[in-house]
Amino acid sequence: MRYKNVYDISVTLGSESIDYPGDTPFSREMIEEIKTGASYDLSKLVMSAHSGTHIDFPSHFIPGGKSANEYQAREFMFPAHVVNITDKESIQPSELEKVVIKPRDALLLRTANSITGICKSGRWSERYAHLSLEAARFCIRRRVGLLGIDYATIEKYGDESFPAHREILGTNILILEGINLEDVPTGKYTLFCFPLKIQNSEACPTRAVLIR
Repeated sequence: MRYKNVYDISVTLGSESIDYPGDTPFSREMIEEIKTGASYDLSKLVMSAHSGTHIDFPSHFIPGGKSANEYQAREFMFPAHVVNITDKESIQPSELEKVVIKPRDALLLRTANSITGICKSGRWSERYAHLSLEAARFCIRRRVGLLGIDYATIEKYGDESFPAHREILGTNILILEGINLEDVPTGKYTLFCFPLKIQNSEACPTRAVLIR
């Protein structure tokens, strides 16, 4: 099957990915190397379940919520809408209301984080466009299946009550964080975002791809 457009919206672990303050940073350590005489290259990865482009599952904040291994593979394929957000500080419902969303559609928000490149800078910044609680509730009312944002978190920096996470994950909507929509035009796509199948994991890195 041929597609006219294929967009890899994942960030590269180790160069573009952003570590949330206090979280385990991504690292790759060589154990064996061909260049030093070994028969093969072998490396060890150390990272958070929230490293790079990743999915947050309900169990991240909701007691008894579903974890990574409790989903079927088909549940990571979505009709998707890429929406351009002009507000540089927060995502508000007023910028989402014109999108025709069907139940379980994915909503991917292209903000200034993508346009300025901070979503792939490899460095944490306290200034980024975040999801307002009102926009989170809008997504719940529209029965969105997955919400994606172009930064390491959907929350406003410094809000340790994590209201948007709790609202969204509490209704079993998946959260896709750490995407890069810099080169993706607004419009309709199909989203594929398959995470690793890790037992009881509250989050997991994923390779997220849009096609149409």
